[in-house]
Amino acid sequence: MHRAIRSYVVRTGRITPAQERALGEHWPRFGVEFEPQVLDLARLFGRVAARTLEIGFGNGEHLLERALAQPGQDFIGVEVHRPGIGHLLLAAARADVANLRVIAHDAVEVLEQQIAPASLNEVQLLFPDPWPKKRHHKRRIVQPEFVALLASRLTAGGRLHLATDWEPYAEEMLLVLNGCGLLANCADAGGFIDVDAVLARSATRFQRRGERLGHRVRELLFRRQ
Repeated sequence: MHRAIRSYVVRTGRITPAQERALGEHWPRFGVEFEPQVLDLARLFGRVAARTLEIGFGNGEHLLERALAQPGQDFIGVEVHRPGIGHLLLAAARADVANLRVIAHDAVEVLEQQIAPASLNEVQLLFPDPWPKKRHHKRRIVQPEFVALLASRLTAGGRLHLATDWEPYAEEMLLVLNGCGLLANCADAGGFIDVDAVLARSATRFQRRGERLGHRVRELLFRRQ
C-alpha cells in the first residue's frame, strides 16, 4: 500500500514525571514494540477473544474504560503522543487491567504490517484531526485507501466506528465510507448513526472539548460485509 498519509502529526507536549516513569516502568507489561511482521494476537493476550483496536486514543480514558467494562474482550490502542501513552499506562497499571495493549507507532504502518487481515472485530477512530483548512485536507486520515485497509483487517460482521465534531469532515467521512464496497452502513438510509440507540460509550476528551465549543457530534457505524 502506498504511504500517502500518516495517522498523526508529531506535536510537542508536556509530559509529567509520573507519565515519564510510567513509560519506563509499565511499558514492558502493556507495550508492544512495532516490528514489520504480523502479530500473533492470541499469543499476545494468551487467549482467543473478540478484539478492538482504537486509533489515536489520546489520554486513553475511553480505551481503558472499555477494557475494564468488557474483560471478555481484548483491546489494542495505537498512539504516538508520549504524554497520552504515559497517562494510559499509569492508569492501566493502577487498575491492574489484563486485556489491554499499546503500540506507540503510526497506525497506518501498524495496520499494514502488524495486524493480519480479518483479525479484528472492531476498529474505532474517534475524533481524528479534521485538518479544517482546505490546503490541509489531503492530510486527513479518512481517505478511500485507508478505509479499504481498515475494512480488510475486520472479520466478517466486524464493526468500524468513527466520530467527529467537525461537520464538513463528517460529510466527507460518510461519503468515503459509503463508497467502500467492503463495508455496509448500519444507519438507516445510509446516514449517520443514532448514538443513543446503538452505541454505548462515554464522551472522550476531544468530544467534550467540541461540545463546549458548540459543535455537533457525528457518529458513523459500518459493518464488514
